[in-house]
Amino acid sequence: MMKTTVKNKLTTEIAELCPKQGEWTEDDYFTLPDTNRIVELSDGRLSMPPLPVPKHQRIVHKLVKKFDRFIEANELGEIYFAPLPVRLWQDKIREPDIFFIAKEHLDRVKEKYCEVPDLVVEVVSRATERVDRIEKFNEYERAGVREYWICDADNETIEIYVLKKGKYKLKAKCKKGDVAQSEILDGLEIALDEIF
Repeated sequence: MMKTTVKNKLTTEIAELCPKQGEWTEDDYFTLPDTNRIVELSDGRLSMPPLPVPKHQRIVHKLVKKFDRFIEANELGEIYFAPLPVRLWQDKIREPDIFFIAKEHLDRVKEKYCEVPDLVVEVVSRATERVDRIEKFNEYERAGVREYWICDADNETIEIYVLKKGKYKLKAKCKKGDVAQSEILDGLEIALDEIF
């Protein structure tokens, strides 16, 4: 019994060295130790999305390969994937599943993080759906991410939103049998049958 009490006390003492939820800043975030977990900062709070499952990873892997081949062949910029922090604005750090930064914006790639991408892809699960479809949707829109793909693993769909006059407009909702086409990566076509 005594060992458990001592262990809990030490955990509490260590936790007291950190800011309270709601009080985290960007500076605090960047002093966190390296981890292989995705850690995001929003509204002064740290959050750790659930670890991805194999289905999620397969989809991300397939999409990254498709994007990467096209982007590299056409020398359009760089593609990245989580875990890698994206600073949308002061004290707002997200870690998108996949993101693209155009060649003309490569100055947005910093040493520890990247600034606002041109295109973001989130692979949605039941556990992340509310955050990806509402919170991140609004944040990416506000930050000026020009194109946002919501890839729904369970329903096997991809929704493509394009920024028009500061607001996202649904360009396409693709299902199996369809081909997803990017607006900002002109010529990129991804057959959903090859992803799901």
